[in-house]
Amino acid sequence: MVRIRLTRLGAKKRPFYRVIAADVRSPRDGRFIELLGTYDPMKEPAEVRLDLGRIDHWLSVGAQPSDTAAQLIGRARKAAEASA
Repeated sequence: MVRIRLTRLGAKKRPFYRVIAADVRSPRDGRFIELLGTYDPMKEPAEVRLDLGRIDHWLSVGAQPSDTAAQLIGRARKAAEASA
């Protein structure tokens, strides 16, 4: 099963995350299928950049987002509607 989740990058106490599509059996910072975006919580306000087209593709073929990824996707959709 494929899951849309975050993988952590960045230095100690300076987190930076990638939003990825990965097999549920792979470790958090291990192999992934596709990079879907980034999330930088250290910026003010927090910066979320997602490829919503590719996320929609993965959701349509059965990928399940993690709780945090689902919140970020919702935030990105809201921002996209506001700018459109």
